[in-house]
Amino acid sequence: MNELQIKREVHLETHMTDAVGELASLLLSKHRDYGPKNISQAPGGPLNGLRVRMHDKLARINNLVDSGADPQHESMEDSFKDMANYAIIGLLVLRGQWDEDIRTV
Repeated sequence: MNELQIKREVHLETHMTDAVGELASLLLSKHRDYGPKNISQAPGGPLNGLRVRMHDKLARINNLVDSGADPQHESMEDSFKDMANYAIIGLLVLRGQWDEDIRTV
């Protein structure tokens, strides 16, 4: 890699680290409000609940992009953050790490 490529990679890594930190803070904050049961006890199971939530967010994003409308209630960035955090929750569900009983860990 040349010097410019290294600088670009470091620059991107910095931005990615910042974004992941924002996502983690948001997820933990919302988790304190919601708790784990809104996902683990979702109708049809946790993966179905996540699928529905992610579908709704993607439909909202698609509608705003396709129509060119300005968001009235939450920003596009908020919608993408929610999608990313739903994906993280999905990974934790698949790994058996969401809503696990910490008394047995």
